[in-house]
Amino acid sequence: LIAAHPGIAIEIDSENRFIDITADRFDIGVRMGDDIAKDMIAVRIAPDTRMRVVASPAYLARAGQPDSPQALRQFSCITLRLPTHGGLLGWAFIQDGRAITMNVAGQVILNDDQMILQTALAGHGLAWLPADMTQGEIDAGRLVPLLDEWAITYPGYHLYYASRNTSHAVSLVVNTLRYRA
Repeated sequence: LIAAHPGIAIEIDSENRFIDITADRFDIGVRMGDDIAKDMIAVRIAPDTRMRVVASPAYLARAGQPDSPQALRQFSCITLRLPTHGGLLGWAFIQDGRAITMNVAGQVILNDDQMILQTALAGHGLAWLPADMTQGEIDAGRLVPLLDEWAITYPGYHLYYASRNTSHAVSLVVNTLRYRA
């Protein structure tokens, strides 16, 4: 995209918080599909995201394994701080056909999924991460999936923009990144 269109400049601001793209003067934002304001135009750019609880074999050898989402309260969970979610992000699951959220705790609180992944690999607790982010580590035996029968799936990532942002540059980005299943 950049090489083919030298007249377009792209600035990326990567923060793990919700912003008002119109007020903050951004042309496009990226969010999970269910987190987009109704007055925005949304274009899917990724498949749905299945969440997964994982831990290293070393952690599980020391602490054991949870047998339900409620049992997570007895384990050290590596939590994610999202300022715009009011603090620590609860872990969501599907139980008896409905979504539940568990407020978990542990010794490590981070604000980045990659750091959470590395901390889980180092054996410091359970992590709740997108399944596609953990699959390679599971395949290599460095992480073990847990509670998969309760895993929740969220609508995938979408680009979103205000209807007034129909510039040529926005159209190019949207059409280049549009998800095609």
